[in-house]
Amino acid sequence: MAGGFADGARPVLTRWSSLRARESRLAWLLTSPTGLVVFGLVIFPAIFSIWISFHDVTLRNLNDVFHAPFVGLENYRNVVNDFAFKFQNLRQWGAAVTSVVYSFAATTLTVLIGLIAALLLNRPFRGRGLTRAIFLFPYVAPIVSVAFVWRWILDPRPSGVLNDILMRLGLIGAPKAYLATRGLALLLVIIFEAWRYFPFAMLMILARLQAVNNALYEAASVDGASAWQKFRNITLPELRYVLGAVFLLRLIWTFNKFDDIFLLTGGGFGTNVLPVLTYQFSFRAFNFGKGAANAMILLGILAIFLIVYARTVMRERG
Repeated sequence: MAGGFADGARPVLTRWSSLRARESRLAWLLTSPTGLVVFGLVIFPAIFSIWISFHDVTLRNLNDVFHAPFVGLENYRNVVNDFAFKFQNLRQWGAAVTSVVYSFAATTLTVLIGLIAALLLNRPFRGRGLTRAIFLFPYVAPIVSVAFVWRWILDPRPSGVLNDILMRLGLIGAPKAYLATRGLALLLVIIFEAWRYFPFAMLMILARLQAVNNALYEAASVDGASAWQKFRNITLPELRYVLGAVFLLRLIWTFNKFDDIFLLTGGGFGTNVLPVLTYQFSFRAFNFGKGAANAMILLGILAIFLIVYARTVMRERG
């Protein structure tokens, strides 16, 4: 029996000491630190947020959060019924509608400006490298610095840059509070978002433009095609999937954006979006369960965007 046991264990020992087994153990050993970091910083917080969204977690029981009372969907009902979340009227959209409008408008404008900039920089001219570097400035500059520069330009006092210029030109008689005017404030944060992140779209589009075969344009020129016909029949089809990918990425990032709006308006004057509302529920009202529920609703809306994109752009590409 002992010999049989030894004979049966020999294949197991052989497999354990084989080159493939050693490589597999080495792979697990090398990837385990990254796996632990991902679990600790991404997977566990995500699962914990879902758990919190179904429990009553406030400052009262924050020191014993794992024994917080289970409330089911009550946090979600409180979020949906909150006046800051739901649509009130045409003047008060609520954070959900404002987030959708802000994200789609800012992303569309970002991609459009990035496309125009890429088309311009794809042409050879003197100082093109310097121009590209200047165009990258909004994207690489720290968000805090550029946000406060914009606040200084739009300052409601007479010393504000825009107010001072317009008053000197006689276009306005008194200083205006641009970021404190409902409607105008949302338009300005959309413009700010497009200005700050168009370099990302520009780089992606420019990289694809430089890979387009010039023979296509030369053949179109021989056939007498105009510049618009070349753009519509050659450039746009070549950029189709890049534009779709850039639009999706920017839409997701914009929908999750917190710092831009928070630094410019704090979410006031019709600019309150879901990420800012999550902060307000969690760290101003100290209702962490409600804040987590709002974050899960944000995640659900993003999932809808992803499904629509996968069923349209990605299916056609496949």
